[in-house]
This record gives sequence, C-alpha cells and structure tokens, in this order.
Amino acid sequence: MLTYTLTVYTGETILSGTNGTVYIKLIGEEGESDNWKLNPFMGLRHGSETQRNIKTKKTLGELLFVNLQSKTFMGLNDDWFCDKILVDTPEGARITFPCYRWIQAEKELQLRSAKATLVFQDINPQLKAQRSELVESHQDLFEWDFYADGVPQTIRGGTAFGLPPVIQFSFQKQTEFIYTAAEALISLNLQVLANNMEQWKSIDELHQVCVGKKIKTYAYVEEHWAEDEFFGYQFLNGINPMMIKLCSTLPENFPVTEDMVKGLLGDSTLEQEMQKRNIFLCDYNMLEGLVGNVVQCKQQYLTAPLCLLYSNPEGKMLPLAIQLGQKPGADNPIFLPTDTKNDWLLAKIYVRAAEFGVHEVDFHLLRTHLLCEVFTVATLRNLPCPHPLFKLLYPHTRYTLQISIMARNQLISETGAITMYSGIGGQSLPELLSRATASLTYSSLCLPENISERGLENVPNYYYRDDGIKLWNIINKYVGGVLQYYYKSDGDVQKDTELQQWILEIFKHGFLANKSTGIPESFQTVVDLVKFVTMVIFTASAQHAAVNNGQFEFGGWMPNSPSALGKPPPKEKGQTTEATILQTLPNKSTTANSMAVVKLLSTQSTDFCALGDFPDELFDEAAPCSAIKKFQKDLKALGATIEQRNATIALPYVYLMPKNIENSVAI
Repeated sequence: MLTYTLTVYTGETILSGTNGTVYIKLIGEEGESDNWKLNPFMGLRHGSETQRNIKTKKTLGELLFVNLQSKTFMGLNDDWFCDKILVDTPEGARITFPCYRWIQAEKELQLRSAKATLVFQDINPQLKAQRSELVESHQDLFEWDFYADGVPQTIRGGTAFGLPPVIQFSFQKQTEFIYTAAEALISLNLQVLANNMEQWKSIDELHQVCVGKKIKTYAYVEEHWAEDEFFGYQFLNGINPMMIKLCSTLPENFPVTEDMVKGLLGDSTLEQEMQKRNIFLCDYNMLEGLVGNVVQCKQQYLTAPLCLLYSNPEGKMLPLAIQLGQKPGADNPIFLPTDTKNDWLLAKIYVRAAEFGVHEVDFHLLRTHLLCEVFTVATLRNLPCPHPLFKLLYPHTRYTLQISIMARNQLISETGAITMYSGIGGQSLPELLSRATASLTYSSLCLPENISERGLENVPNYYYRDDGIKLWNIINKYVGGVLQYYYKSDGDVQKDTELQQWILEIFKHGFLANKSTGIPESFQTVVDLVKFVTMVIFTASAQHAAVNNGQFEFGGWMPNSPSALGKPPPKEKGQTTEATILQTLPNKSTTANSMAVVKLLSTQSTDFCALGDFPDELFDEAAPCSAIKKFQKDLKALGATIEQRNATIALPYVYLMPKNIENSVAI
C-alpha cells in the first residue's frame, strides 16, 4: 500500500469551521483514491489543521485534483471555508492545492494544484475539461448588470449576502460597515447635532464641536483651512491630487488680466510665469449645468468654478483667481486675494464644495470603486484559478464586490447618506458619473503618463506624485517579474484566449467600448499586458488609498470640504459678510451626518490587508514566489524613505505609505 499524507487547513475567521463531515478524494493521471472521511469523529474548527493519510494500492501518477465534499450535520446547512490542502506523495513531493473559498454543504468542489498554467498549456483532457467548466460556471455566477446610462456596468445582485460562495465574504466588514455608520455620530460626539436643523452661529461655534481626540492632520486642517497656502497645498497632497494641471494659456472663458494679479507675482507677470511653467489651473467644468440636490427640504447649489494657481519661488502653491461659473460676465465676477476677506473666503469655499462633488463621484467612486468592480467581475468571469493572472490579481479583488454593493445600497441609493446629505446627490449624481466616464482615458489611469499630461513633473512638494511614481515602478517590476515567467513571448499573449476575453470584457463593460479612451481591446505584447496589469493593481491599492484614506482628516472639518451649499454663488463683490458665509455652509445636521460618512469611509477595518501582504498562498513556483519577496522588500524600503521624508515636513503625507495601503478596494 502507498500512503498520501494530507494536511487540510480550515480558515481562521469565525464560522469557517463546520460540524458536517468532509469527504476527500485524490485524482491522478493513473487513477484515483477512494472517498475518505477527513473528519470521521468530529467537526472542523476554524483555524484548525487536520491531517489524514489516504492509502492506495498503486501510485496515482501526477496528481490532478483533490475532490472535496461537505455533508450536512443533522440536516443543517453548515458551509465550510477551506484555506488550502498540502499533499505529501509517496514519491516525496509536496503539492499545494489552494482553495480559499466556501464549500457549501452537499456540494462538491474540485481543486487544482497551485501550479499556474495558460489555457493552451493544459493538454491533459481532464484538466482542459475542468478549466472550461470553471469558466462556464463563473459566467453564470457573475453576471453583468446595468447601473446607469453611460456608466460602467456592475455585478448583478442586490445584496452582499447574495454573492456566490466562490469569493470570500467578510462578516466583519458587513458588521463594521453597518456598525460604524450607526455609531460614527456617537464616536464623534455628534449625536446631539444629527437632527439639529439650525445654521451655525459662528465659525468659533464649529471649533467648539468635540470630535474626540483630534489627530494631527485634522487639527492642522482646522487651524489652517482658510489660509491660501493650505488651500493650494491640497491640490497637490489633499484627498484629490488629480485636478490640478499646468496652464500655458488662459481659457477664453476665464479672462484674468495682468492688472488683476499685479503684485501677486512679485515683479513678474502672468505671461512670464506661464512661460516658466509656474501657473496652474483647476477647472470644474464637469459640474456645469448640474442642479444641486435638495437636502433636508432645502435646495442646495452646485457651481463649476475655475481656479488659477501660482507656484511661487518658495515652492508654495497659491490661488490667484477664482471664477465660480463657466460663463464670464458682469454677474460672474473673478474673485482675487486682494478682495475683501469674506469675498475671497467664500469663493474658496465654493471651490472646496466643487472639490467634494468631483472627488467623491469621479476620482473616488468611478475611478477606483467602479473600475475595480469591473476588473474584479471580468477576472472572475474569464480567468479560471489555474491562470497566472487570476492568481496575481486575486488579492487585489478581495471584498471589492461586497463593498461596492454595500456602498450602492447604503451611500448612493435613494435613502443613502450621500443622497441625503450631499449637494451632488440625487438626480445629478448619475449625470456627473456619466460625464466622468466619458472623460476617462487609459493614460489618466497610468500615473507616470497622467503626471506628464498635466505638466506636473517638476512642481515642488508634490508628495503624491513622488510616492506614487515610486509605487508604480515597484508594482510594475513585480508584475513584470511574475507575468514574464509565464508569457515567454508575445505569441503566448496573443494565443491566450482567456486573457483576450478578459480585456475585451473590461473594454466593453467598463469603458463602454469607447475607443477614444485608449483602453486596449486586446493584447499583442507582453509589455502591453504588464503595463495594463500594473494599472489595475495600482488603481485597486495605491490610488484608492490616496483618494480615500484621508477623507476624514481633510474633510471632517466641514468648512474645508462642505458636502452641500445652501445659497447660490454671489453675483457681485463686496456683499459677503460672515453671516453670508454661515448661511451658505451646511446646517448642523448636515454637518454632523456628513462628518459621520467621511469617518466611515476612511476608517480602517479590522481585517485590513496591506499591499504586499498575501495570506492566500496561490503560487508555489520559485519565480513568482521570488518576485513576491522582492516586491515586499521594495515596499518596505519605500516605507522607510517616506518616513524619513515625513520627519522633515510640517504636515506628513502618509497616504501612500505601503503599510497604509490596502491590497484592494475593500472600504
């Protein structure tokens, strides 16, 4: 008799175990074992390791599959979460069979070894058949759904609990998302304001709001929010470092004159500074014509500002001029730092409110959450588990479908928090999403190209750019190290039918078959594949962290990031008072509830998994395992470099510290 020794690992999270009986069978090229009970006398506890010897009369040859079947206990459905199975063969080999998924009671699951293969490399008839069945079944399990006109498609399914068991589901995340939303007001000591419809009586009254222990960035924002230097700084290193771009020629609809900015540029002129590449523009034309939401029975107002900025010799980014509408005219004045204090402050508040809407809908919701949902669905539908790209991308899809469904149900639904307390909520949100989708380009998602296109290569103190490009390069090297091991030539890429279907679905369902986006419909070279996968992983991890993790720190102090504005923009200068500003800002209830939302969105979950941390062992070949170790080493070195830099600046930029970046869009 020959002995195969199996070590079975049950997931560590609560409820991963089972009281049912698990049956296990080995299938090889030269035969198969009997069906053996893995746990004949008791259930399997979460976090347990279970060993079992399987006897066979002869060798099974090369092992193809491990078959698992879980039987109910006393008729009760009791699903089991299996991490992996190690098989020690009589020939002395140790083979890993990854699972990392739920096995439903009375269902059978067939696992393949961790060895990754491309579709044309599977020549064994049984392996080919199983691979084809996996893809077909996932096409049925994960269906595309229509969300809104002109917007990327989503996963079909109304609740996170309805997701197929083939993907991981976090009970902790489900509980924490609901709990945090309900308890955020209490944790911030804002429950007494939640239903208070009064306007704020003064900015000082806002300062008296206690939100618990104020972290350094929140306190810094509260102290400096009204200052021009901090206003400009946020376009580089705030929660939306994506809007600012070089201005070499003033837009025709933004008639800033030399006289307007005289003295603001030292002895220089606007024309001279544009030639020196020191003038920058933020244009919110995407908001033009959108009607503000009705929040708590009161009409709110949206504007589409233009903001001109100047990078001065000291490396500070300072605002020069603000126009609150896209059409110049006597009733749409250009506000300047030389105007009255209240006029200038109110103009900046309108810009910050526009920032809130564009950031949340375009750069946060669309460009991270919705796109990563597209990447995830396409991966699950088209790449079976033996595919190396599936193994590479799987950690970066963790909980993405779950969090997306929860966000749609609890944030942007008819009764969601964004709809209830945001000026961009309601009917204008899908329109803004559609406009943002129409503006998507491949190059804008690839950070080095995006920085170049916006003319920001040499702007000083742009920490998002500095850290982000280093991260991009680290991810690119890691992706290349893995994929170039499996794709030996461009021909391998071209004949990988699963890969080609994957990118085609992304092109069709994510970018709506719009060729002008530059998104590829197919891959012809290994280089093109590595670049695209780098973008996918960067978007799911670093980019999401950059636009998500600082939301409460920068937006918790409401005047710096108002979610709604209750008065239309001023049509003339010299009329703004402090009372005008306070009447324009959100009332106490909207303030409190909006603070709770951004607190929820930026709170790290207890099952956080940092970039480079791969608890699921999906690869076992030496080359990808070596690439993973080098990736982790590079991330650690970058973290040390960022910490060293941060020790020298007043407001540390921490959002692209690798230890603060989650592997996937999971919050």
